[in-house]
Amino acid sequence: MTNMQHLDIKPLSVNDAYRGRRFATAELTQYKNDLGWLLPKMEVPKGPLSVRYVFGVSSIGADLDNCVKATQDIIAERYGFNDRSIYHLDVTKVDVPRGKEFVEFEITKYL
Repeated sequence: MTNMQHLDIKPLSVNDAYRGRRFATAELTQYKNDLGWLLPKMEVPKGPLSVRYVFGVSSIGADLDNCVKATQDIIAERYGFNDRSIYHLDVTKVDVPRGKEFVEFEITKYL
């Protein structure tokens, strides 16, 4: 038996939530550059995808969902897929000491 709550409402996208242009910060530009160099060469399956993230964060106040978007956009661009192909996300936050932050990810075919 599940305790899943069902709400009949259309989810709001970030694009619909904000009007006007959003500009990349210097931090986002640096993160794109740094992460881009760290990403290994790999092939991403075609079709629907399942993605697992583990974020090691040193700020206990860090919102888990805020870690996903920039990282996911960079990974999708690097590996040449559209993130709308992601049908399943598994996201975990781990508290770590400052200086020990990390990102882990796994991309598999969604069954």
